[in-house]
Amino acid sequence: MTTFTTGTDTLTRDALAVLQPGFAGTTAPDWIRRRLGEGLASVALFGRNVTTAEQVTALTAQLRAERDDLLVAIDEESGDVTRLEVRTGSSFPGNHALGAVDDTGLTRGVARELGRRLAECGVNFNWAPSADVNADPDNPVIGVRSFGGDTALVARHTAAYVEGLQSTGVAACTKHFPGHGDTSVDSHHAIPHIDLDATTLHERELQPFRAAIAAGTRAVMSAHIRVPVLDPDRPATLSRRILTDLLRGELGYQGLIVTDGMEMRAISGTYGLEHGVVLAIAAGADAICVGGGLCDEGTVQSLQDALVAAVRSGELPEERLADAAARVRALADWTAGVRRSPAGTVAPELEIGLVAARRAVTVTRAAAPAPVTGPVYVATFNPAPNIAVGDETPWGVGAELERLLPGTTTGGFTGPGAGEQALKAAAGRRVVAVVRDEHRHPWMREVLDTLLAADPATVVVEMGVPQSAPRGAPYIATYGAARVCGVAAAEAVLEG
Repeated sequence: MTTFTTGTDTLTRDALAVLQPGFAGTTAPDWIRRRLGEGLASVALFGRNVTTAEQVTALTAQLRAERDDLLVAIDEESGDVTRLEVRTGSSFPGNHALGAVDDTGLTRGVARELGRRLAECGVNFNWAPSADVNADPDNPVIGVRSFGGDTALVARHTAAYVEGLQSTGVAACTKHFPGHGDTSVDSHHAIPHIDLDATTLHERELQPFRAAIAAGTRAVMSAHIRVPVLDPDRPATLSRRILTDLLRGELGYQGLIVTDGMEMRAISGTYGLEHGVVLAIAAGADAICVGGGLCDEGTVQSLQDALVAAVRSGELPEERLADAAARVRALADWTAGVRRSPAGTVAPELEIGLVAARRAVTVTRAAAPAPVTGPVYVATFNPAPNIAVGDETPWGVGAELERLLPGTTTGGFTGPGAGEQALKAAAGRRVVAVVRDEHRHPWMREVLDTLLAADPATVVVEMGVPQSAPRGAPYIATYGAARVCGVAAAEAVLEG
């Protein structure tokens, strides 16, 4: 049952309601439980909060014992960005693999099964899907998180994903508005600039968001990007022109607007965390994502205080904060209503993630490549992970090939000279070289040059965006590095 602390004033309750904070640990800390009674309406789960599905279920039950209309949010894109399966790799391929298959029924089914699993764990708000059009293949932060580089493809799969996920009562959060696909800067580190003309922006970047809105997406996440044609001064998260005039006004969107993580340097390093939060709510955001890095009660207190002070000083209109809090509560009411309705339940689709991963794999064969019949050496070449993906989640094909080909051994390498190191470790065995976004890393290209010069029978597995020309015997593209993509790739290695 929902409980409230008497004496907590409306302004403070509204300030707490717009925050979506994270916390440390796999059980609910006392301070979070206390804040739920004071007006906090959302919490966010990250990889640090997850060990097993059963543990997450117990955690969300513990939280809802304090407030039954709670929004429990998670960043579960599947594919490379997974929190529920952060230590094992995802059971579902990510967007790029689904876009490569280009079957909207499959995308809808994958999202539905993901939503079913989230709902079983008590999670009712997913910060997904990414609706970014991957216009810049060198994008350091989106890549395989995008359905692809074709606007129409991204739009139809974004809509299918929203429909599938929300059929389970889990709210979708389409991101990163107004489109993060044409950037060469990671907004975790600095503010990217999108120097597009208005026509390109509307015909390319905005179309997937229009499709998501038409499909009924319950939330949209803003991007920490500067788009001068829309607002020359402020990034989208802090821009009234973008969030209120464009998203609400021109596109007619009436659901929840949530920010990307406010600790990201694009905001906190430029405007300061507290001031940035005030500016975001004033611009039209309704919910503040915070907790990927800062996950303590002091952060929640400082943001609550900043919002209350901004209202009292006149910097933030009280009715704007009240409207934002009301939208958060309305989303919580929607998820609770669907959760209680039999129409919101679906039957499980067993192994749909592996089916999708297998369908996504493409194999380019050199003339009569030698079949792989015995133990190999799997050399995995690791780029520096971006913050969205993280460095906890295992990836590659090594574990699966060790199972399928007893005697196979593995090694991980990175940077200049990695090719020679891998050849030495292989000691004459056939090499399966596993790369991720070869086109973005000159040292990775040199690695493949070295390996293929030494042995043209080297198998190449690309688990990122397959932008480089295929080479290898064979060349296998998975369009993502989810666990199931690794399984599908290992099967393809054996098939040759």
